[in-house]
Amino acid sequence: MLAIGFAVLVAPHSRADGDAAVDARRARVAIKVGSQTVTVGELEDRLAAIPPFQQATWGSSRDAIVKNFANDVIVRDLLLGAGAEQKKLDDEITTKTQKNRALSTATLRALKRGTPTPAAIPMADVQKYYDENKSHFDSPERIQIWRILVASQAEADAVLATAKRETTITKWNELAREKSLDKATNLRGGNLGFIAPDGSSNEAGLKVDGGLLKAVQSVKDGELSPQPVPEGSNFAVVWRRGTVPATKRTVDEASAQIRATLFRERSEIAEKKLIDDLRAKKVTGYNADPLKIIEIPALLDAGLTLPRSVPSLRPRSSK
Repeated sequence: MLAIGFAVLVAPHSRADGDAAVDARRARVAIKVGSQTVTVGELEDRLAAIPPFQQATWGSSRDAIVKNFANDVIVRDLLLGAGAEQKKLDDEITTKTQKNRALSTATLRALKRGTPTPAAIPMADVQKYYDENKSHFDSPERIQIWRILVASQAEADAVLATAKRETTITKWNELAREKSLDKATNLRGGNLGFIAPDGSSNEAGLKVDGGLLKAVQSVKDGELSPQPVPEGSNFAVVWRRGTVPATKRTVDEASAQIRATLFRERSEIAEKKLIDDLRAKKVTGYNADPLKIIEIPALLDAGLTLPRSVPSLRPRSSK
């Protein structure tokens, strides 16, 4: 069944809270396709979300725009939806997955609309974040150090002499693999990362000897330290690879980045709270045992070649 009532679609007016006449007008059914209906208010809201230049593609008058929009968009969508129901497409797992994904995405969009925009975050919050995370905006000079650690000065002198004759990354990496006692870094050329004045590195959990930093401060980027550097009972051959200059940004300079960060963090907190609330209300039973028998097809050629479908768990017929 298809019914369209364009007569009820009058020009939208301003609506005051409690205006019963406006409520009654907007509640009237404008279109009915099978069991599905669209009200005047729903049509008005859909049209209100479309820019005027795009509305003009459906006609030059209000009546033409409303009629053509209803026919070309609303009725078409409802008819296709009715056809999908008739073919029971909503029972297919692909359709269910896509529908759930669409609903999930729409829920998160609605949640974010309720979260204050980055521009609405007050300066007091920005200042507080800046004060608590000053190292993100005010950082000292950092020097990248590559180091080969050996047991004796004589061995360090030999490694340094070889490196001076052929100062290339290829040769250095070869020496690091063969000679360095530091097995945590020897396979990456002895790269200790970018080192701050306190010896801390951007590599997690790594802190270097102060003597290494002092040694490279007397040479330029790309140069070897002229002498091996004592490091505990061992000796290090050191190569200064590069420098990240010191940076200092004021709270005003960093405010846009801070607001974006706070917006992301608050959106994530709101999303987690929503999911936790929904889980508590909606998840009534969970059994992880069946998950153990799920088969996942193996990745072939680093994932470039995949089976077209997941193999069935049902035994094949012997016929």
